Amino acid sequence: MQKLSANGVRWLKGLHLLAVACWVGGAISLISLSFLKAGITDGRVLYGINQSLHHVDMSIVVVPGAIGSLLTGLAYSLLTNWGFFKHNWLTFKWIVTVTAIVFGTFFLGPWESAMMEISGTLGIASLDDAAYLYNQKMNLWFGTLQVLVLTMTIFVSIFKPWKISEKNIKGA
Repeated sequence: MQKLSANGVRWLKGLHLLAVACWVGGAISLISLSFLKAGITDGRVLYGINQSLHHVDMSIVVVPGAIGSLLTGLAYSLLTNWGFFKHNWLTFKWIVTVTAIVFGTFFLGPWESAMMEISGTLGIASLDDAAYLYNQKMNLWFGTLQVLVLTMTIFVSIFKPWKISEKNIKGA
Protein backbone atom coordinates (compact mmCIF):
# COMPACT_ATOMS: atom_id res chain seq x y z
CA MET A 1 0.00 0.00 0.00
CA GLN A 2 1.26 3.47 -0.85
CA LYS A 3 2.43 5.57 2.11
CA LEU A 4 1.51 9.20 2.82
CA SER A 5 3.87 12.01 1.91
CA ALA A 6 5.48 14.03 4.71
CA ASN A 7 2.80 16.69 4.27
CA GLY A 8 0.07 14.03 4.34
CA VAL A 9 1.46 12.66 7.61
CA ARG A 10 1.33 16.18 9.09
CA TRP A 11 -2.32 16.51 8.11
CA LEU A 12 -3.06 13.08 9.55
CA LYS A 13 -1.27 13.98 12.79
CA GLY A 14 -3.31 17.18 13.07
CA LEU A 15 -6.57 15.28 12.55
CA HIS A 16 -5.50 12.62 15.06
CA LEU A 17 -4.62 15.24 17.68
CA LEU A 18 -7.93 17.01 17.11
CA ALA A 19 -9.85 13.75 17.54
CA VAL A 20 -7.93 12.87 20.72
CA ALA A 21 -8.54 16.38 22.09
CA CYS A 22 -12.28 15.99 21.45
CA TRP A 23 -12.39 12.54 23.07
CA VAL A 24 -10.39 13.36 26.18
CA GLY A 25 -11.54 16.96 26.53
CA GLY A 26 -15.14 15.90 26.07
CA ALA A 27 -14.77 13.18 28.68
CA ILE A 28 -13.29 15.68 31.13
CA SER A 29 -16.24 17.97 30.36
CA LEU A 30 -18.68 15.16 31.17
CA ILE A 31 -17.07 14.61 34.54
CA SER A 32 -17.10 18.36 35.23
CA LEU A 33 -20.75 18.72 34.18
CA SER A 34 -21.78 15.92 36.51
CA PHE A 35 -20.75 18.08 39.46
CA LEU A 36 -23.45 20.61 38.49
CA LYS A 37 -25.96 18.19 40.02
CA ALA A 38 -24.88 19.06 43.56
CA GLY A 39 -27.62 20.94 45.39
CA ILE A 40 -30.22 20.71 42.62
CA THR A 41 -33.81 20.96 43.80
CA ASP A 42 -35.60 21.03 40.43
CA GLY A 43 -36.13 17.78 38.52
CA ARG A 44 -36.21 19.62 35.19
CA VAL A 45 -32.72 20.99 35.86
CA LEU A 46 -31.47 17.51 36.73
CA TYR A 47 -32.96 16.12 33.53
CA GLY A 48 -31.46 19.03 31.57
CA ILE A 49 -28.00 18.29 32.92
CA ASN A 50 -28.38 14.61 32.06
CA GLN A 51 -29.61 15.52 28.58
CA SER A 52 -26.61 17.81 28.14
CA LEU A 53 -24.23 15.06 29.26
CA HIS A 54 -25.82 12.64 26.80
CA HIS A 55 -25.73 15.14 23.95
CA VAL A 56 -22.09 16.15 24.49
CA ASP A 57 -21.13 12.48 24.79
CA MET A 58 -23.06 10.89 21.95
CA SER A 59 -23.56 13.61 19.38
CA ILE A 60 -21.01 16.36 19.61
CA VAL A 61 -17.66 15.57 21.17
CA VAL A 62 -16.83 12.27 22.88
CA VAL A 63 -18.11 9.57 20.51
CA PRO A 64 -17.03 11.45 17.36
CA GLY A 65 -13.62 12.03 18.98
CA ALA A 66 -13.25 8.36 19.90
CA ILE A 67 -14.23 7.22 16.41
CA GLY A 68 -11.94 9.84 14.89
CA SER A 69 -9.07 8.64 17.09
CA LEU A 70 -9.66 5.05 16.02
CA LEU A 71 -9.91 5.92 12.32
CA THR A 72 -6.89 8.23 12.24
CA GLY A 73 -4.93 5.63 14.22
CA LEU A 74 -5.92 3.07 11.62
CA ALA A 75 -4.79 5.44 8.87
CA TYR A 76 -1.47 5.95 10.68
CA SER A 77 -0.96 2.20 10.83
CA LEU A 78 -1.85 1.61 7.20
CA LEU A 79 -0.47 4.72 5.51
CA THR A 80 2.80 5.32 7.39
CA ASN A 81 5.73 3.18 8.45
CA TRP A 82 4.50 2.95 12.07
CA GLY A 83 2.38 -0.16 11.43
CA PHE A 84 0.03 -1.73 13.95
CA PHE A 85 2.26 -3.62 16.36
CA LYS A 86 5.78 -2.61 15.36
CA HIS A 87 6.47 -1.20 18.83
CA ASN A 88 5.12 -2.20 22.23
CA TRP A 89 3.87 1.33 22.88
CA LEU A 90 1.76 1.11 19.69
CA THR A 91 0.30 -2.19 20.83
CA PHE A 92 -0.54 -0.55 24.16
CA LYS A 93 -2.30 2.32 22.36
CA TRP A 94 -4.36 -0.09 20.25
CA ILE A 95 -5.39 -2.09 23.31
CA VAL A 96 -6.38 1.05 25.24
CA THR A 97 -8.24 2.62 22.31
CA VAL A 98 -10.29 -0.45 21.46
CA THR A 99 -10.94 -1.30 25.12
CA ALA A 100 -12.03 2.27 25.91
CA ILE A 101 -14.41 2.38 22.94
CA VAL A 102 -15.91 -1.01 23.80
CA PHE A 103 -16.22 -0.10 27.50
CA GLY A 104 -17.80 3.24 26.63
CA THR A 105 -20.24 1.57 24.24
CA PHE A 106 -21.38 -1.19 26.57
CA PHE A 107 -21.08 0.44 30.00
CA LEU A 108 -20.47 4.21 30.19
CA GLY A 109 -23.00 5.06 27.46
CA PRO A 110 -25.80 2.87 28.85
CA TRP A 111 -25.22 4.16 32.39
CA GLU A 112 -25.47 7.72 31.09
CA SER A 113 -28.59 6.95 29.01
CA ALA A 114 -30.23 5.33 32.02
CA MET A 115 -29.60 8.45 34.14
CA MET A 116 -31.22 10.60 31.48
CA GLU A 117 -34.24 8.31 31.16
CA ILE A 118 -34.74 7.94 34.92
CA SER A 119 -34.44 11.69 35.57
CA GLY A 120 -36.84 12.37 32.69
CA THR A 121 -39.41 10.10 34.34
CA LEU A 122 -38.83 10.65 38.06
CA GLY A 123 -37.49 14.18 38.08
CA ILE A 124 -35.87 15.20 41.36
CA ALA A 125 -36.96 11.88 42.93
CA SER A 126 -34.18 10.34 40.82
CA LEU A 127 -31.73 11.46 43.49
CA ASP A 128 -33.36 8.92 45.83
CA ASP A 129 -33.67 6.17 43.20
CA ALA A 130 -31.25 3.25 43.64
CA ALA A 131 -30.88 2.62 39.90
CA TYR A 132 -30.16 6.28 39.17
CA LEU A 133 -27.62 6.53 41.98
CA TYR A 134 -25.92 3.31 40.85
CA ASN A 135 -25.64 4.51 37.24
CA GLN A 136 -24.38 7.90 38.37
CA LYS A 137 -21.74 6.38 40.65
CA MET A 138 -20.53 3.87 38.07
CA ASN A 139 -20.41 6.50 35.33
CA LEU A 140 -18.45 8.94 37.47
CA TRP A 141 -15.90 6.43 38.80
CA PHE A 142 -15.30 4.51 35.61
CA GLY A 143 -15.52 7.64 33.47
CA THR A 144 -12.79 9.21 35.61
CA LEU A 145 -10.70 6.05 35.36
CA GLN A 146 -11.09 6.05 31.59
CA VAL A 147 -9.99 9.70 31.38
CA LEU A 148 -6.90 8.88 33.44
CA VAL A 149 -6.00 5.92 31.22
CA LEU A 150 -6.57 7.95 28.05
CA THR A 151 -4.41 10.75 29.44
CA MET A 152 -1.69 8.25 30.23
CA THR A 153 -1.96 7.01 26.64
CA ILE A 154 -1.31 10.53 25.38
CA PHE A 155 1.96 10.55 27.31
CA VAL A 156 2.81 7.08 26.02
CA SER A 157 2.46 8.58 22.52
CA ILE A 158 4.81 11.40 23.41
CA PHE A 159 7.52 9.46 25.24
CA LYS A 160 7.19 6.17 23.32
CA PRO A 161 8.40 3.91 26.13
CA TRP A 162 9.22 0.30 25.43
CA LYS A 163 10.62 1.37 22.06
CA ILE A 164 13.70 -0.62 21.09
CA SER A 165 16.35 1.88 20.10
CA GLU A 166 19.33 1.26 17.85
CA LYS A 167 21.54 1.93 20.88
CA ASN A 168 19.90 -0.96 22.77
CA ILE A 169 20.25 -3.25 19.77
CA LYS A 170 23.93 -2.41 19.29
CA GLY A 171 24.64 -2.77 23.00
CA ALA A 172 23.04 -6.24 23.17
